Amino acid sequence: MTTAPLSRRAFLHLTAAAGGGLMAAARLEPLHTLHTLLAQAPAGDATVFLAHAFIRVSPDNVVTIIAKNPEIGQGIKTSLPMLIAEELGVSWDAIRLEQADLDETRYGRQNAGGSTATPTNYDPLRRVGAALKQAFLQAAAQTWGVPVSECDSALAVVTHRPSGRTLTYGALSAKAASLPPIDLATVTLKSPSTFTIVGTPKAGVDNAAIVTGKPTYGIDFTLPGMLWAVYVKSPVYGAEAVSVNAAAVKALPGVRHVLTITGTKDLRGLMPGVAIVADSWWQAHSARTQLKVTWADSPTAQQSSVAFATKARELATATPALPLRVDGNVAAALAQPGVKTVEASYSYPFLSHAPLEPQNCTAHYRNGALEIWAPTQTPQGGKQLVSDVLGIPMDRITLHILRSGGGFGRRLTNDYMAEASAISKELGVPVKVIWTREDDMRHDHYRPGGFHNLTGGVDATGRLVAWKNHFISYGNHAAGIQGFTNSGNINGVEFPARFVPNFDFQTTMIPMGIPTGAMRAPRSNAFAFVFQSFLDELAAAAGKDPLQFRLELLSSPAMPEPAQGGDGFRAERMRGVLEAVRTRSGWGTGSLPSGTARGVAFQFSHRGYFAAVAEVSVSADKRVRVRKVWVVGDIGSQIVNPSAAIHQAQGAVIEGMSHLMNWEITFEGGHAVQGNFDAYQPTRLMQAPPEVDVHFLLTANPPTGLGEPALPPTIPAITNAIAAATGQRVRDLPLVKSGYRWA
Repeated sequence: MTTAPLSRRAFLHLTAAAGGGLMAAARLEPLHTLHTLLAQAPAGDATVFLAHAFIRVSPDNVVTIIAKNPEIGQGIKTSLPMLIAEELGVSWDAIRLEQADLDETRYGRQNAGGSTATPTNYDPLRRVGAALKQAFLQAAAQTWGVPVSECDSALAVVTHRPSGRTLTYGALSAKAASLPPIDLATVTLKSPSTFTIVGTPKAGVDNAAIVTGKPTYGIDFTLPGMLWAVYVKSPVYGAEAVSVNAAAVKALPGVRHVLTITGTKDLRGLMPGVAIVADSWWQAHSARTQLKVTWADSPTAQQSSVAFATKARELATATPALPLRVDGNVAAALAQPGVKTVEASYSYPFLSHAPLEPQNCTAHYRNGALEIWAPTQTPQGGKQLVSDVLGIPMDRITLHILRSGGGFGRRLTNDYMAEASAISKELGVPVKVIWTREDDMRHDHYRPGGFHNLTGGVDATGRLVAWKNHFISYGNHAAGIQGFTNSGNINGVEFPARFVPNFDFQTTMIPMGIPTGAMRAPRSNAFAFVFQSFLDELAAAAGKDPLQFRLELLSSPAMPEPAQGGDGFRAERMRGVLEAVRTRSGWGTGSLPSGTARGVAFQFSHRGYFAAVAEVSVSADKRVRVRKVWVVGDIGSQIVNPSAAIHQAQGAVIEGMSHLMNWEITFEGGHAVQGNFDAYQPTRLMQAPPEVDVHFLLTANPPTGLGEPALPPTIPAITNAIAAATGQRVRDLPLVKSGYRWA
């Protein structure tokens, strides 16, 4: 993605707030296909919540910065305001932070996904803070009748150096509000060497509320007079209710309404279902046990994991349906004298996101308008979905963004928001929908599984000369064989494309009617396991150390990226993290106990370059202990909040271990089998590695995001270590299917 530079028409507008304070709004012009990053608030409008691009300064010198983006645990509610505070010249401990409501006409794009927040906002938000600081300096200079050059500011106070006079930002707020707009493109930014906030560890702004049990998350939210609802959907995705024992259920204690909702028949919209609405959630949930529904037939009922695997084996030997990238001649390269050929088939399963907080939403429809309170990663998308489904104009919908108890990509889609809104619109009262854990796991938008059939060749010098992959993925049921299911696609330049002279990457899709979607590090979280594992197999065939084999491959002449569809991968940056993780882990030095080995892997994901080394021991009865993991990342020139950055990388390792060992969603008769953590076990505290060493290389590149890119290399680093320790290569996840267990 390309970030938008500031244009000459980007201004900071200052307005007087109610009570004599100051509000600041930045306006940036959109470029190309990017959304406006920041936008202007209507002059004098003091009734709205103000987003991160806005700053409120009250006469008593209280500075409030309001975070625009949804917080789902990635720490963005803390790190983005840090950028403003750094340039503004205030004490981090003295400011107040608030969450913005949805209003992209004022705040620009408000979403959480793709590790985009830092690269999109790093420069613009610093300029907002710097411009407002300049406004206070100008206001003080005019008040004293002195040149601006004689004034400094720090800790929300402006000082006139020659005389020692001081004025607080609060005292200057009315004067600053009367100044002409400030051109953001002309402000001077601080040198990173002088940062006092950015680059220093900061605790999450909601930490105290979380650990003391304050109502912080969407699931905590309530309204006076609110009714509670459960929304029951067919186990087979998208099937409509044909008959419902509504009268019997409505007669149960506390039950007010039983509604049959047709829905949109769109797997990413409002699924058909039956709503039970009661005075309490427990009454609605209890009544659900008495609900009897006959569901319509659906072609998806013929689909299953066994059938998918059978079809994938059949397609593996057939001619691929769609080329993704073809260079050179793989067959001819493999036929050359001295070339060793390696063949392997890999697979990975469907995964549920399994956030700790199940999906939930509160909605209140009245007088033709709808108000929503929701934990969502894509609030604008949710608002649009509700508008489309219910026919409510966008300007009649207000959306309050609540903190999410985990998301990992699941809250990019907003079906739960449509459910609560549809019920409230029908009843005209505030309604809260809460999913059960089983609802959440059996009606997820799953990370799709996939199958890779690989052939590679190394020549007599150990150089990788050929790579072939027939990728069996899934197609959207409605679109048929031609369209990938959501997050089932892959970029044709995915490494090692461009670094192997003879490269054949093609795909075939299995039509499917199961909803899928993005999961943390979408696509890379699966592909890294396959490609980095196969690279280890090729390194063994070449008789080379696997880390050195990767470095040599990254040093090979690379073909140019296509004009469209490239991923921006730069080999020298990946070599940098590989060399650093080699040094930090002591790769290839010392000796390890019997049954213990190290594995290495890397992945370029969401503009981040990450390499991992895992030290793993495996007992004779296949008990696996991850003893230590080293993670090195390159996400550019600046780590905004080192505390959150380390936590993100460490959390990615733990989550990757869940992907690796136990997680798998299987389907029978068109519905998910697993429904709770007993059958879908995450990594437990006692199974986590005692230490995850995290290190970041600071490079001369723009800062990029961190929510996703540390996860993908964890999985193959561990599986490569298992193979090195046991001599057995695991090619099908999860590991539990091959008899492995955590120690």
